[in-house]
Amino acid sequence: MDLKSVKEYFAWLYYQYQIISCCAVLEPWEQSMFNTILLTIVAMVVYTAYVFIPIHIRLAWEFFSKICGYHSSVSS
Repeated sequence: MDLKSVKEYFAWLYYQYQIISCCAVLEPWEQSMFNTILLTIVAMVVYTAYVFIPIHIRLAWEFFSKICGYHSSVSS
């Protein structure tokens, strides 16, 4: 793949994003506000998942391992 085709592919993806999210009909300042808010929400979801999902997985593992009778040799 050459650089031109990669650039065209990303331009096509961005165009698809604009069509799906209806950003193509917004004014430029509205597009930037929409993109900023969307990026902020995505960043908050990713951060929350990174921080809290491992904790919940560990707690669920401990809970179900106690129910099933599995006792780990590592004490906490």
